[in-house]
Amino acid sequence: MDLSVVIPLFNEHDSLNELCRQVHNQCSNLNLEFEICFVDDGSTDNSLAILKNLKTTYPEIKIISFRKNYGKSAALSEGFKLASGNIIITMDADLQDDPSEIPHLMNKIGEGFDMVSGWKKKRKDPIGKKLPSKLFNFTVARLTGIKIHDFNCGLKAYKKDVIKEIPVYGELHRFLPVLAHWRGYVVGEIVVRHHARKYGITKFGFERFLNGFFDLLTVLFITRYRQKPLHLFGSLGLLLIFCGFIILLYMTMIWFQGLGIGNRPLFFLGILLMIVGLQSFSIGLIGEMITNSGDSDHLYGIKEKIL
Repeated sequence: MDLSVVIPLFNEHDSLNELCRQVHNQCSNLNLEFEICFVDDGSTDNSLAILKNLKTTYPEIKIISFRKNYGKSAALSEGFKLASGNIIITMDADLQDDPSEIPHLMNKIGEGFDMVSGWKKKRKDPIGKKLPSKLFNFTVARLTGIKIHDFNCGLKAYKKDVIKEIPVYGELHRFLPVLAHWRGYVVGEIVVRHHARKYGITKFGFERFLNGFFDLLTVLFITRYRQKPLHLFGSLGLLLIFCGFIILLYMTMIWFQGLGIGNRPLFFLGILLMIVGLQSFSIGLIGEMITNSGDSDHLYGIKEKIL
């Protein structure tokens, strides 16, 4: 299989006929063997019935349907498992992503990139979605050092090796470029067209930004400290121990001057910092032991083996 298009969806029955027609036309024009993988994320409308009906017209369609709504990351994860193409393209099902960008994403992959992320430079969304998204993208780019403008764009293209190696869970679909970059893959970006929502309402609320913050912390931790937990917990522990030592040293000097320190809050703060610092340092050591006790071959991206 040359190309797989993975489309997660939740309650998008109004857009499916038009979307499927557009995607099928674009893929057919490429003269490649392709498949369209729809992942119904527990829709409560008529989406699944429409997909089954479309399957009779477009045999290239594959369908996965969840019993309940698990979220976009879960849908993409199962879609990636189903996809058999050498190149996998993802897009949203609400017609805001333009299927005519599929050839452009394919061409960019052909330039030597392992993953290509779309950039909705002229985004057709209300200001309430655009401003938080700009802040999120700016924060992620600064903290990760990856120069991408739109981490959460649904339009992305991957070589097969990328999606088979990167685990997708929680809300980590937003950070796939970060995870791919960390694995040593070459990540690129192209400007893509974006359309205003034609049917229905957005399925994402304010809670996704809070979840995104927690997932950002997760990504920063697993990309920077997964193989060296002592660098994080040890550094924090040493800092706390140092602060506690300075405080207790000061308390000792006061005590030698004949002043009482047993009822001073600063004295107890110094002891607390020393204890917490030692605990943090110990956690780092335990993390190192766990990291180095198992088989870690699967943690590293191997481009090829010559035996």
